[in-house]
Formats: sequence, C-alpha cells, structure tokens
Amino acid sequence: MISVKNIDYTYMKGTPFEKLALKNISFDVAAGEVLAIAGHTGSGKSTLIQIIAGLIDLQSGSVAIDNLPVADKKIRRLVGIVFQYPEHQLFEETVESDIAFGPKNFGLSDAEISARVEEAMRQVGLPVELKKVSPFELSGGQRRRVAIAGILALKPKYLILDEPTAGLDPLAKENLLGEIFGAIKKSGATIILVSHNMEDIARFANRVVVLAQGKILFIGTPRELFAKEEILLRAGLEPPPITQLLKKLNLNENVLTLDEAEKIILKKFK
Repeated sequence: MISVKNIDYTYMKGTPFEKLALKNISFDVAAGEVLAIAGHTGSGKSTLIQIIAGLIDLQSGSVAIDNLPVADKKIRRLVGIVFQYPEHQLFEETVESDIAFGPKNFGLSDAEISARVEEAMRQVGLPVELKKVSPFELSGGQRRRVAIAGILALKPKYLILDEPTAGLDPLAKENLLGEIFGAIKKSGATIILVSHNMEDIARFANRVVVLAQGKILFIGTPRELFAKEEILLRAGLEPPPITQLLKKLNLNENVLTLDEAEKIILKKFK
C-alpha cells in the first residue's frame, strides 16, 4: 500500500518567486488498485507523483510504500514511473539493449534479463523480432512502447503512468492502453494513472483523486465524480464524451461505458 499523509510542497521557498504546489495532500492507494490523479495543468499532479516516486524530497508530511519511508533506497525496486513522452529518453543502439538497461543495473543474470525483455515487449504489443532493431528506426508509437517496456522489465510492484498516451493518435492510444492495462492487471501491480482524460479514467480507474491549485477537491469513484459537475468545472475537467452525449439527449444518467449508454438510449427511444 502507498500512504500519503499531509503533504505540502512549495517551489523556491523563501524567495520572491515562491509558489505553492501542494497543500495538505492525504490519500492511500490500496494494493492492486488503479488510482487516477486528475487535474488541469498546474494542479500539482506532476509534483505529487515525483514525491511519491522519491524524485523530489519531502518538505513536510510523509509518504510510505509498503511501510517503508519513501527515502528508503529499497523503494527504487518497488516503484516504476513512466513520464510523458518517455521515448525521448531512449539512447541504446537496439530495442533489446534499451529495455535491458534497468534490469542490468539490478544485477540480474543474462538469462533473466533476456526473459524480462521478451516478456515486456509482449506486454506492450511489440514483436520480439524487433529486439535487434534500433529504436530510432521505429515509429513514434513503437518507440513509446519500447520506453514503457523498459519500465515494465523492472517488474515494479507500483507503476506510475504520467499521461502515457500523450501525443498519440486515437487508435494508437486505444491499443497501447488496452495492452498495458491488460498486462499489468494480470501481474497484480498497483497503478497510479495521471490523466486529464476522463474517458480513460472512466475505463480503467477504481478511484480518482482530483487536484486543483495544489489541493484535493475530490476523492471517490469515477461514477461519483461524473455526477458532480461543480467539481469538474472547478478542476477544469470535462466528463467523458458519452456522458456529455446523454446530457444533450436529456438523459441525465451517470454512465461510464458505451454499453451502459446503449442500454439507456435503447430503453428511452425504443
């Protein structure tokens, strides 16, 4: 479990440029849960996940992961983080070498590293035949998959995804999310999904934390959130397109999926 308690964070503290990023942030992430963190640009999402991953030092409050303080070096083996546009961090000559970079630093055997590389490639939908190809010869979507596979090869118990499909076309986004979440859910990993896309949150998240100006506005299920228009407005977010469609049809039902919407529409207009 991840436990976040009373986090405050201020950039350039004590200077004329001081800026509050987070104020009194507290929540837990249960084992095996998919927790979404949603909010507009500048809401504090990126600062929060970097603190949870141990990339930014705490100023106040606490973060514990499996009862270990986030400053404990053991955390590095527990938490993996995929930033926006992770393909910008590729640097090895082959796909295999790039995905294997992290596991090699863990001191694993060559056989274990090779097995992890191939498993991670399958998890993100990359043909194993691409192992010896340069990642820079691949399409943008494939490079994204290589970068994510490099994190999955570490087999993190907790995975933080920061807008993992940013910049991808709708089809590539749909395929990548489906493959990633399908593979990770099978592994039993716990996921923190950072997104402002309510459709993705409706589809994958068990709960959602909504941030605005560094403060928590809401914690609950996606279904509960979409029933609270004032929260979405304050956070600068929009409900999923299917929810908006039903509202235009004067069907103020709180739905998450197309299947739910189809049943409601057929019942209304049959």
